[in-house]
Amino acid sequence: MKHYRVVILGLVLVAIVAFFASGFDDYLTLESIKSLQGRFDRWFADAPWLVAGGFFLVYVLIAALSLPGAAFLTLLGGALFGLGWGFLIISFASTIGATLAFLVSRTLFRELIERRFARQIETINRGIERDGALYLFSLRLVPIFPFFVVNLAMGLTRLRTSVFYVASQIGMIPGTLVYVNAGQQLGELQSLGGVVSPSLLLSFALLGVFPLIARWVVDGLQRRKRYRGYTKPRRFDYDILVIGGGSAGLVTSYIASAVRAKVALVERDAMGGDCLNTGCVPSKALIRAARAAQNVRDAERLGVHAGVPRIDFGEVMGHVRRVIEEVAPHDSEERYTGLGVEVKRGTARLLSPWTVDVDGQPLTARHIVIATGATPKVPPIPGIEQVDVLTSENLWTLTEQPRRLVVLGGGAIGCELGQSFARLGSQVTLVEGAEQLLGREDDDVGELVTGLLAEEGLEIMTRTRALSVTVENGENQLLVETADGRQTRIPFDRLLVSVGRQANVEGLGLEALGIATRDNGTLEVNEQLQTKLPNIWACGDVTGPYQLTHAAAHQAWHAAVNALFGEFKRFKVDYRIMPAVTYLQPEVARVGLNEREARAQGIAYEVTRYAMAESDRAIAERATTGFVKILTVPGKDRILGATLVGENAGEWLAEVTLAMKHNIGLNKLLGTIHPYPTLSEAVKGTAGVWKNAHKPERLLGWLARYFRWRRG
Repeated sequence: MKHYRVVILGLVLVAIVAFFASGFDDYLTLESIKSLQGRFDRWFADAPWLVAGGFFLVYVLIAALSLPGAAFLTLLGGALFGLGWGFLIISFASTIGATLAFLVSRTLFRELIERRFARQIETINRGIERDGALYLFSLRLVPIFPFFVVNLAMGLTRLRTSVFYVASQIGMIPGTLVYVNAGQQLGELQSLGGVVSPSLLLSFALLGVFPLIARWVVDGLQRRKRYRGYTKPRRFDYDILVIGGGSAGLVTSYIASAVRAKVALVERDAMGGDCLNTGCVPSKALIRAARAAQNVRDAERLGVHAGVPRIDFGEVMGHVRRVIEEVAPHDSEERYTGLGVEVKRGTARLLSPWTVDVDGQPLTARHIVIATGATPKVPPIPGIEQVDVLTSENLWTLTEQPRRLVVLGGGAIGCELGQSFARLGSQVTLVEGAEQLLGREDDDVGELVTGLLAEEGLEIMTRTRALSVTVENGENQLLVETADGRQTRIPFDRLLVSVGRQANVEGLGLEALGIATRDNGTLEVNEQLQTKLPNIWACGDVTGPYQLTHAAAHQAWHAAVNALFGEFKRFKVDYRIMPAVTYLQPEVARVGLNEREARAQGIAYEVTRYAMAESDRAIAERATTGFVKILTVPGKDRILGATLVGENAGEWLAEVTLAMKHNIGLNKLLGTIHPYPTLSEAVKGTAGVWKNAHKPERLLGWLARYFRWRRG
């Protein structure tokens, strides 16, 4: 720390110590002030400028040092000086003191915080640059956070000092008036009977309702600023207009129509979105076909000799397409039209906060929900444009099976498709830049999956970076660099890229409306899923943070309900209990925290494990690979999270999800009857392991003595 910072910090600490050591804080009570009020009135009458100046300096000092007592001093100022003088003194003293605290925080800590949390602070500073004055004004007008916290926190940002002073000076005027007035009424209190005087009761009523009134005023100011330049229609074509006919958009439309709102759903491509056409449904159909092939290979372990499976890839893909066709009516235009939703085919573009252009037809709606989903990312690898890259979106158009398939990306999609193509007969190389496959899972999960896929014939290359794609003599090659610096060329027939997805926000007209995106390209929304414009909402993959169909449906409920009934009640989206499954064999299913996340968040936990090799049903089915791992609060049975690796683990994850949702601990799971033999008994078995580790040893010792006495 630079020398001048040390000096400033030292002076601040000395002043704080002196404040408490002198006992000055003992005088900041109503009793002491009332006892001195007669003398104070005489001092003020004899030397008003001296007394007012002394109070002013004390207030500035306490505010600048972020000491407790600012609210009391505000009341005290009203009691001692009355409404006029009290307001004038405190209004300027509080702002000057706040600005000094702001500057102290900036001088001592801003550089340190910016170095330590550069990415987070940069995001905050962009917001401060855009809306800093209004945001600070809102905090001053509606005191959600303590006075000193706002001063110190704002000092860590790039907000200009002049903006801080002006916004604070103006924003604190109403609150200062209310508090000084209440202090004046208290100062005039002569007896207990005065407690019920109308003026005092009114003053305290103002203290209670002021935050509500201020919040209403702030909301109004924010709305006026955000909607400046736009004219709100007097009438609307729809209550809610949804852009995107995928999982999020369909659920939003369904809920809105169910409560008899007038709904329009705009979709430019196929109804059902990614999940039906290129994601969940076709991938699970492919996984099922690949599993059938593997079952034939594994049948010999059970005494059934079926030989080598003969795989017709064209028929496999035909099976995938038939599954899509059979599920499609659930998401069809006909079904949703029958539910009362007006389905509009075309490309949507926002013209104003309430108007959407659909291929030249303007439609107005009180609320607009953006549910446009996401598309696979294709990394800018040199030379990649020379080959016809496969993604989870266009994979389903394949008619010939690739003999040599390179999968770039070892997340859930890459692992699922890599295992499936290997089981169908492709030679698969899986390239992942991180330390392990399934990088968000714990190390033991990544190690198990890596070993499992390697046993099935996949070549696994973790900690490997793709450098370039080349085509030489008609042969495609991927040049990669491994962790030890070696460069290797991997020949391939097809390249499947699964390195993440990017939100579909292009062409929506969001820039003109000032609707922001995050650093990762997803739409920025608040906890109720509102964008910067409060009547425009977003849900699903376009906003994240989870790119899961059930997460999109979860958000869609909130978007629909908050949009239609937000004037009465709004709900924050709760992501704490979000289940997710990677559909390998065995499946990797998880809900809540795993060890990696608990450590990163500094959450104390206890781990209980149960090996699937202990499960009778798993033994009978020769499906003993995997384990159950449950994290609990140390010494308690409350579940923080669970990871299940086992055959069809996603099917029995629901029990743990339900337990977490309704605060059911391991003791009650242990006391629940599970049918025998089932794989879900592994959850009960894990609860049993936990119980055994927490058995009451002292009580058991007394019971042993009791039974010895009974036996004579």
